[in-house]
Amino acid sequence: MSPMRAKQLIETLQLQPHPEGGWFREMFRSSAQVMPADGRPARDALTTIYFLLEAHQHSRWHRVQSDEVWIHLEGAPLALWISDAALRTAPAHVRLGPVDVHGMRPQHTVAAGQWQAARPIVSPSGDDYTLVSCTVGPGFDFNDFSFMKPDGDEAALLRHHWPDLAALI
Repeated sequence: MSPMRAKQLIETLQLQPHPEGGWFREMFRSSAQVMPADGRPARDALTTIYFLLEAHQHSRWHRVQSDEVWIHLEGAPLALWISDAALRTAPAHVRLGPVDVHGMRPQHTVAAGQWQAARPIVSPSGDDYTLVSCTVGPGFDFNDFSFMKPDGDEAALLRHHWPDLAALI
């Protein structure tokens, strides 16, 4: 597809720059509240966003203290990297996109507290962006969100054991 499709989506969906990279817009925030079992104060039950990454963008390593469901909507497949909160195991990557025989699926859930990062899987002849929807429950709150600190222990572990993924910090 032409590079114009990403720009068209950004304008049509009224997306804004996201702190972790890419573009987003919140589409739904539940009016119902829930009490998380982990001691956090009440949160909206559910939130959803559109999230778009252009070919040169990525979602920086971060974690959310609620479950997050990623759903591929259109464009290039997405490499979604996931690791446990202490980076004890190698980050695994899930490919989100149209269902295929190689294991690609359109949806994946990242469990609360896990590290996650993402980038489009762009081929020279394919799309130059990825559009997904992300649903968080209990609903997203910036108090429950943290980036991997570039000078922190997790970043040092990532650089040492998986240097190719350090570019996503």
